[in-house]
Amino acid sequence: MAVFHDSDLDRVALRAYRLDRVRAQLRRFDYAGILLYDPLNIRYATDTSNMQVWTMHNKVRYAFVPTEGPVLLFDFHNCAHLSAGNEVIAEARPATGYDYFGAGPRSAELAQRWGDEIAELLRLHGGGNRRLAVDNLDPHGHHALRERQVDIADGEEVMELARSIKGEVELEAMAESIAACEEGMRRMQSALAPGISENALWSILHQTNIELGGEWIETRLLTSGPRTFPWFQECGPRAIEAGDIVAFDTDLVGPHGYCADISRTWLCGDGVPSDEQRELYRLAHEQICHNLELLRPGVTFREYAERAFRLPEACLAHRYSSLLHGIGLCDEYPRIAHVLDFADSGYDGVLEAGMTVCVESLIGRDGGRESVKLEQQVLITDDGYHLLSAYPFDDRLLA
Repeated sequence: MAVFHDSDLDRVALRAYRLDRVRAQLRRFDYAGILLYDPLNIRYATDTSNMQVWTMHNKVRYAFVPTEGPVLLFDFHNCAHLSAGNEVIAEARPATGYDYFGAGPRSAELAQRWGDEIAELLRLHGGGNRRLAVDNLDPHGHHALRERQVDIADGEEVMELARSIKGEVELEAMAESIAACEEGMRRMQSALAPGISENALWSILHQTNIELGGEWIETRLLTSGPRTFPWFQECGPRAIEAGDIVAFDTDLVGPHGYCADISRTWLCGDGVPSDEQRELYRLAHEQICHNLELLRPGVTFREYAERAFRLPEACLAHRYSSLLHGIGLCDEYPRIAHVLDFADSGYDGVLEAGMTVCVESLIGRDGGRESVKLEQQVLITDDGYHLLSAYPFDDRLLA
């Protein structure tokens, strides 16, 4: 396997495409620009990265992307060199942090200094437009901008819509992330034997991801045997036994920051699966295959939900949280709810060519002992879909 961090991906083309996508949405909503704090949004708009998990909960890094004009990156202390050579970044400045960890009782004071800086950028590059989209803003920042007559708008909407359609180089980057993920899965399956712990098995995916230039894994969703039901327990020290099924969801942020979100369920050991295990697996596989065939441009989210695979009554209470969701640097727009959940949490929209999505299945029964989790990552094409995740299913459970 190549170390994808050193691949020959055309990063200049990647950056140009993604910045154009952001600015197209800013023009659509008539915003002067967008202020980004979410590290994944900063990564998308600028292709810069710095301690991404840490800066998710420490507000010491942000970017200003005007609809027209120079992109400014405000980075952590003494980190301007990290964006050197990036043609998107016109200037890197030290960030003005005012979170309580860094500023303590001076938070409100430093937020005023921060507000002056942002308002001045809007004056210089907004062309008189005071409408600024922001993706993540706390009360101090909100008050500081309001006091300076800045009209604050929803930056999450801008970024989710921008990120929803993938360009050609993005798909190349995603393919490399999936390849790294599936190499980790191969190593996991080779190591799966009675007696290995859930934690030890899960660690193989992490190690492979880092070795091949990846970044982190967002969850700990690997369980075995009776810990697969109900779903959303996290992996632990349990020793996996012969005859157990092992279910997992990769949620892997790999090379170039792209997510590989694939789920599989395997049988541990050389034995024969139980009838119940086969039936759960059959239902999950059938749900995946049925729902994949519904994918094509122009299908509305509600239409998709109405035509989706119908779960048996005994499995309804344990259904997954969505039928499918978008995928890019992480889980992204859109999300399609089950038809049963549409009134409470669903929303409509239209599937488009260029969207990359994950089709989900989780099957567990009332009073059951185990769950089966499957998930495929796909690209919606002009005439249907193309599978991006190629890792095989477990033939013994399909038999």
